[in-house]
Amino acid sequence: MIEYALQFGFVAVLLALLLNLWRLMRGPSLMDRVLAVDTMVINIIALIILFGIEQRSKMFFEGALLFAMFGFISTVAYCRFVLRGDVIE
Repeated sequence: MIEYALQFGFVAVLLALLLNLWRLMRGPSLMDRVLAVDTMVINIIALIILFGIEQRSKMFFEGALLFAMFGFISTVAYCRFVLRGDVIE
């Protein structure tokens, strides 16, 4: 039964990634594109976690945590750059 749930999860997250890619290409403003990239990072983290559940390995969860930290820092840095013109004051 878990195999069906994992397959459904993979399909749902891949569909969400495709919709985020569409928003990234068609976003009318720069902030829409930034939010699309941030949401894509969250979806990639979900894919890593689903793959870790499928492989029954704890290593993927640690990788997802590291990816989440870098994704958050990069989103904050990019937003500060867009709003202020520099990242470090």
